[in-house]
Amino acid sequence: MQVPVGFLGKLWSFVSFLPFFLLLLLLGSIKAVLVGPIAAAIIFFGNSAVIVGLWPAHFIWTYYCVLKTERIGLVLKILIGILLPLPLILLPVLAIVGSLLGGIGYGVFVPLMATFEAVGEGVTDKLTHCFMDGTVSAIAGVCTVVRDVTDSCFHSYFSFMDDLIEKMGDDEVPLDIKLSYLPRSMLVALVAVPVDVLMISAVALWKSPCMLLKGWQRLCEDLVGREGPFLETVCVPFAGLAIILWPLAVIGGVTASFFSSFLFGFHAGLIAYQEASFKMGLAYMISAISLFDEYTNDLLYLREGSCLPRPKYRKADIRKCETTGKEGYKVTAESGERQQNGHHKHRRVLRRSKTFMQTIQQLRPIQIWDWFFRSCELNGRILLSEGLITSGDMEEYITKGECKKLSIKLPAWCILQCLIRSAKFDSDGLLISNDVEVTNFNWPKDKVLDWMLGPLLVIKDQMKKLEITEDEEMCLRKLIMTNKNEKPSDWDDSGFPSGDSIKRGQLQAIIRRLQGIALNMSRVPSFRRRFISLVKAMYLEAIEVGAIDGSRDVKCKVKADVDAKKPGDKGSEDVAGSSTDPDIDMV
Repeated sequence: MQVPVGFLGKLWSFVSFLPFFLLLLLLGSIKAVLVGPIAAAIIFFGNSAVIVGLWPAHFIWTYYCVLKTERIGLVLKILIGILLPLPLILLPVLAIVGSLLGGIGYGVFVPLMATFEAVGEGVTDKLTHCFMDGTVSAIAGVCTVVRDVTDSCFHSYFSFMDDLIEKMGDDEVPLDIKLSYLPRSMLVALVAVPVDVLMISAVALWKSPCMLLKGWQRLCEDLVGREGPFLETVCVPFAGLAIILWPLAVIGGVTASFFSSFLFGFHAGLIAYQEASFKMGLAYMISAISLFDEYTNDLLYLREGSCLPRPKYRKADIRKCETTGKEGYKVTAESGERQQNGHHKHRRVLRRSKTFMQTIQQLRPIQIWDWFFRSCELNGRILLSEGLITSGDMEEYITKGECKKLSIKLPAWCILQCLIRSAKFDSDGLLISNDVEVTNFNWPKDKVLDWMLGPLLVIKDQMKKLEITEDEEMCLRKLIMTNKNEKPSDWDDSGFPSGDSIKRGQLQAIIRRLQGIALNMSRVPSFRRRFISLVKAMYLEAIEVGAIDGSRDVKCKVKADVDAKKPGDKGSEDVAGSSTDPDIDMV
């Protein structure tokens, strides 16, 4: 789309935009009023019923697992036993309040945003979509939310607890605390929590007007000049909505700062325990305020000004500073002096916000999930044709919801296949397909996925040194799906081409680690829902082509579940195992 040039062009663009935006806002608000109460009621009653209904079982089972586990020492068990009732008692209250607020937010914003998305580029029959989008799809979405919460309470929770009560290895040491360190740690926490909460909240409140005005200024400039995130037509309707809702973003930022300040205060107590020093804990209390102040300055493009001093709160850092030579100190001082002298000569230039097309170059978490499930679907078909996955495995997972071969070993094999290919092509990241490479630069800024990328890159470098051949790769597929891989002797009669015992041991360790990653992935709420849909689709497809002779009862149940999801439904993509890129073959 052409960007208006000149004052009159920009003024006409702004004036012509207003009625268009107001009509969409009015229509979206009407849909929010009609659909919002229904969506909020489903989330509120559904989530509250699940969490409160399972609360007695969670309360008892949590205490049982904490007392039984060998991974926690005696002193820490006693401390947890004393403190655990408080969060467990607060859980139902927080669940009810969170379900109410989440339901209201979902019921209001989803229909509103869907109305604006309906006029974007690539949408056919925009008028129909403006009226229909955000109605039935919003109701289906809240049902999906309730289902994911149910999976978390039934599956993810008990999976975590099962890991907790597993027997420890011979080289593992139980986690415990020293009683002599607790008094100073608790004292530091008692001092740091009120100080950090007061100071960080004060800093956030003091800078909130600046955040509000600067945000409005940037959004209005981008709207009038059709620059930044509002350059493309698809994003123009969101400009006015962003301007209206920006105060909510500021309120959310201040609220988040308030709650995060408690974590800073408690972390000061943890620092005091780790460093066995009351002084180090207080040092972190001051450093946390200084770090927050500098972070907000960078976020709002403000001059640093006079920030609080940032004392060292790690003994190792203090020793490192003490051992620094006098010459190094002079160099640092001269460098700091040059920076100070040139501070007023060079002003920081405000960076323009990225355009929409630049922003989407960074991968989103949903894309990673889509590619992963697409890989599981394609590899599942291959393994099914080779007999490494049977109809019994799929029927067990569909009926019982548990099958280690499908939920753990199949994802582990998909990830290993991606690592092998990335190592062969000497990739800097992970080769998801022939033209898509995941690196540190385009990896989604998501904590859950971020914890996965680092270990996977390390394992990829290990795979590069092992130099896996094609014969070994074909054998690994069978070994992952059929063998335990717990000790080197498990591969004695496996027919693995390499006789190198060191290489075998390293591969077994990598497989065990990937299975652990797959186990953690299976605890993500949406994983279970999408994986069950994927297995059901594979099961029906295998029956139709005659690859398996499925159980009649299971077949009827799966057929009914799949038919219940029409092609136009929001959740139908889970059944089809959709992908954002049809050319992607592995994750």
